[in-house]
Amino acid sequence: MTQQTAIGAKAAKSNWREHTLGYFFLAPSLILFIMFLFYPMLRSVYLSMTLTDPRGRVAEFVWFDNFIDLFSSSQFYSNLKVTLLFILFTVPTCIIWSLLLAALTHNKLKGMKIFQFVFSIPIVLSVGTGSIIWFLLFHPTAGMLNYFLSFVGVDNIKWLADPNWALPSISMMTIWMNMGFMYIVLLSGLQGVPDELYESAKIDGAGPARTFVQIVLPLLSPTIFFVLIVSVISAFQAFGQIHILTKGGPMNLTNVVVYSIYQDAFINFRFGSGSAQALVLFLIILALTIFQFKVLEKKVHYQ
Repeated sequence: MTQQTAIGAKAAKSNWREHTLGYFFLAPSLILFIMFLFYPMLRSVYLSMTLTDPRGRVAEFVWFDNFIDLFSSSQFYSNLKVTLLFILFTVPTCIIWSLLLAALTHNKLKGMKIFQFVFSIPIVLSVGTGSIIWFLLFHPTAGMLNYFLSFVGVDNIKWLADPNWALPSISMMTIWMNMGFMYIVLLSGLQGVPDELYESAKIDGAGPARTFVQIVLPLLSPTIFFVLIVSVISAFQAFGQIHILTKGGPMNLTNVVVYSIYQDAFINFRFGSGSAQALVLFLIILALTIFQFKVLEKKVHYQ
């Protein structure tokens, strides 16, 4: 019994050392998560139930009044509609366009590396830099877009000031910005498809289009699913390009939920309303992500 007790005590001591060492290595990550994720989230929950004075200090605890006011506001639903339209414009278009470019440059022909480099360039640019580039392109008189359109007889378009063109213009810029990341991921997925499958399909008489649709796309579905999840979350969080190019205008037609949160919290110092919108946006993103995993993942074919 004494020997078994000693062995048990030694094993317990060894496990304690392993756990201590594990928590020691996890400590930096845990500290960062607590400081920049868990604490801000709990603070947002608290602020969402308060009213703040013009200096941003808590003046009154109002429980769920901010949420009631939010869901009673037509502006919130308008901002949510703009956000969903922005996602509809950007996510499917960017995925399809990036997939097309990846499929066209996937072959090993001479010079394809140059095209792969060019199509990947947007990933190295910040949102601020990309927004300035497109701001110059969108300029109604000196912009290159209107200059080229003038050759086909199209009058100058006020891209960012016209209510009919503001959101599509922001979406166009966002598609270009996200194209680099999606292109690289989808190209990597295509390169993971074995060459033997292409050869077998060619022997069976399948053309390039049929091979791509019936063989390559099912094998690429996990990559497409990953890109879809990431791009939807990213589109919900779009802020920089809207702040630089339109500031939510004209007539709030590019005022997405995130920009509304910024205006309420950091311009009007209504931290309670801003925090309430942030929590609602978090729940919407969480619900959509769960929906995608529960429903769309059934269409994914894992090898």
